[in-house]
Amino acid sequence: MDADEVSAVAMATGHMLRRWAATVLAGALAMISGCTSDPRDSGERPPPAAVVIGSFNFDESALVAEIYAQALEHAGIPVHREFRLGPRELVQPALRQGLIDLAPEYLGSALISTTPAAVAQDVNLTDPAAVLAGLRAALAPSGLTVLTPATASDQNAFAVTRETARRYSLRTLSDLAEVAPTLVLGGPSECPQRPYCLKGLERVYGIQVRRFVALDSQSQRATALEEGVIDVGVTFTTDGRLLTGTLVALADDKHLQPVESVTPVVSERALGKYGARLTRTLDAVSAALDQQSLSFLNWRVSVAGKDIATEARNWLQRHGLTTGTR
Repeated sequence: MDADEVSAVAMATGHMLRRWAATVLAGALAMISGCTSDPRDSGERPPPAAVVIGSFNFDESALVAEIYAQALEHAGIPVHREFRLGPRELVQPALRQGLIDLAPEYLGSALISTTPAAVAQDVNLTDPAAVLAGLRAALAPSGLTVLTPATASDQNAFAVTRETARRYSLRTLSDLAEVAPTLVLGGPSECPQRPYCLKGLERVYGIQVRRFVALDSQSQRATALEEGVIDVGVTFTTDGRLLTGTLVALADDKHLQPVESVTPVVSERALGKYGARLTRTLDAVSAALDQQSLSFLNWRVSVAGKDIATEARNWLQRHGLTTGTR
């Protein structure tokens, strides 16, 4: 299958997936409490005392959620895992409806998706304190609390192979704008509608790509880059593949992306039940989770193929978060 065929299939699949998602969203939310993505769970409804932890449908989110889960278990708090639920369009309603109690979020994207555009524009999206305050105010009416962010921040990024960077002298997104009309961009199905993906590239940098190909996993996009099916791939600043040197993330020289500190969002139900014990545990995780650690963990999981639960456990032990008395 050549690049044009891949694009046609991906576009058709993307349209079908969006129609399907609109149809089954309500049913999927209703089923969350009765299913599981973690093989260690029984598939039954979570116990009433359990903190139900969800994640987005990519490795890093599941990894951070697993770190939260193991840290809470060590603190004597029962948990129930509901990982890889889907994109924000599914995870945020699950939080608001009380179907999950806890999820790792990303400050800027969470605020932008929660508040009207006019409200978000009034916040300095490059200021972590301002974004945190805005998100706390936006989520409080839904019975959700935003805890202390980690120093690790994972922003959208746009990567090319080292050979493509050399060929076109690409270091920044501004450089990309000059040659973009000849290039193919690969990214998640929702990228064309997201203000910090294709829409943002067009608005801030004037980037107009030749074609967009929907590829919903990071591994798919990395393979498509390596095989020349796409020229530019959507990735994250903490993508472990960037550590290998084969891919180059182009610098966001006009600051399109908002601050994206990794941040626990937790329900009032869970806080009411476990209070300071839960808060202290998650705050300790955030204090230890820095950019370098998160990138390395992503490399271990996404590139080296290591087990998420094992990597979470080892990281917690290295930072002294699962030793000593409860």
